[in-house]
Amino acid sequence: SVLSRYENQITILSDYLEEFPETDEPVWILGRQHHLKADKSKLLLDISARLWFTYRRKFSPIGGTGPSSDAGWGCMLRCGQMMLAQALICRHLGRDWQWEKHKKQPEEYHRILRCFLDRKDCCYSIHQMAQMGVGEGKSIGEWFGPNTVAQVLKKLALFDEWNSLAVYVSMDNTVVIEDIKKMCWCPPQSSSAAHSSAHLHRSALGRNKNTAGFCAGWKPLLLIIPLRLGINHINPVYIDAFKECFKMPQSLGALGGKPNNAYYFIGFLGNELIYLDPHTTQSFVDSEENGTVDDQSFHCQQAPHRMKIMNLDPSVALGFFCKEECDFDNWCSLVQKEILKQQSLRMFELVQKHPPHWPPFIPPTKPEVTTTGAELIESTDKLFELEEEFEILSV
Repeated sequence: SVLSRYENQITILSDYLEEFPETDEPVWILGRQHHLKADKSKLLLDISARLWFTYRRKFSPIGGTGPSSDAGWGCMLRCGQMMLAQALICRHLGRDWQWEKHKKQPEEYHRILRCFLDRKDCCYSIHQMAQMGVGEGKSIGEWFGPNTVAQVLKKLALFDEWNSLAVYVSMDNTVVIEDIKKMCWCPPQSSSAAHSSAHLHRSALGRNKNTAGFCAGWKPLLLIIPLRLGINHINPVYIDAFKECFKMPQSLGALGGKPNNAYYFIGFLGNELIYLDPHTTQSFVDSEENGTVDDQSFHCQQAPHRMKIMNLDPSVALGFFCKEECDFDNWCSLVQKEILKQQSLRMFELVQKHPPHWPPFIPPTKPEVTTTGAELIESTDKLFELEEEFEILSV
């Protein structure tokens, strides 16, 4: 019966194949290569497995009195959720995990979904992202840009015990290897006194009482690189390097789109980008009593959208996930080989040492609360417990 459902799904997906041109060119989706003529159904199954977050309505008002729908303003927040969700899928289920309609999924999958439900007690909900955005100068209901979403995710991740991600958002188009390794390495408790103070706060925030345990090694890395690839339009000199990023096995795609119109780009075919579109308004979905989530509306089961790369707004943010240190080292090698080989304009820089003219790099701890209202991070009992633990360590 499982095989029958799998074949039925392929048949349904095949109805949308005519939207892809008949071509020998490969399609790249988040580090995986597909061939349209050889196996179109495998390509569409790979795309439909990505978690798809869209506008929602009828959720509890943000902040108690705010909007109960994000239609018209939440598209970049939803795209940020999609990029982060892809990182969590890679972290817990692996890049090759596939979703199948009506198939029982592992508990980790439902736990990932619960992180993004439209409730104030879910760590990456629209509520948490919108309220954390206030600290970035964005009013609730105001449109975000790629960099703002990246900064919000970096702060919210510090409250997420289970996934224990290290989120690095590059500055000035520069990725600093030394800083990333300082942030991702969690030494055991017996580490030298010179480093113990710097890592105390991280150990408090990174511990997972349920499954992962104390992090005494490499914290999985979510690397986000906000870029400006031109002034009013994307500069053609960046196109080849931009496409190369989707080929990397660490790829989480890119956030971007058009002014006030955000998309989550997951791959390309020729000079066309393939993206998931959040501009569909669906009703709020909550978890069941047993913790599972009715996930039908969280997977796009129709042919994905495409747009010409030259129509892309130049403001974008690239995403990469490195579960182990070797993944990051491999990414650095690929960047040196494929991105920085051009001696003309570089899309971004990769440097070994922290630039001496920059302020000292301090691995992030708890987000600074710069807004009024104690509801900024109203989360589960674990989060309140985590804050208390942090305060004790800070004394």
